[in-house]
Amino acid sequence: MVQQITQGIKVAVQTRFEGSFYTDHKKQYAFSYIVEIENQGDVEVQLTSRYWLIKDALNYTEIVEGPGVIGLQPVIEPGQKHTYNSGCVLMAPFGSMQGHYVMVSKDREFKVSIPLFRLNAPFAMN
Repeated sequence: MVQQITQGIKVAVQTRFEGSFYTDHKKQYAFSYIVEIENQGDVEVQLTSRYWLIKDALNYTEIVEGPGVIGLQPVIEPGQKHTYNSGCVLMAPFGSMQGHYVMVSKDREFKVSIPLFRLNAPFAMN
């Protein structure tokens, strides 16, 4: 698990290799991840958007951005957590993801870093 705290918001990520499959005669690798966002500050925040930079070992890069996470724009009260599951598919057995969330509090908008985390198929680590 990797974690990082930005302006009182802790982001922790845990990954899992889900398996490989073929699409159009190309092997692909599926990964899931669990993100836990904890508000360690003293005011409520709302997650309004996300930005992901996804890279694989073949130098393929994808940027994913948009409103909220998995269709939600959660409000996170002080001392509370929001957890969600998601996933991605890579063309190589290992890669990485990182990015940021845009949060809004009562008086400002700010970015919260999503730390770089590795996506590794177990057999690719030897």
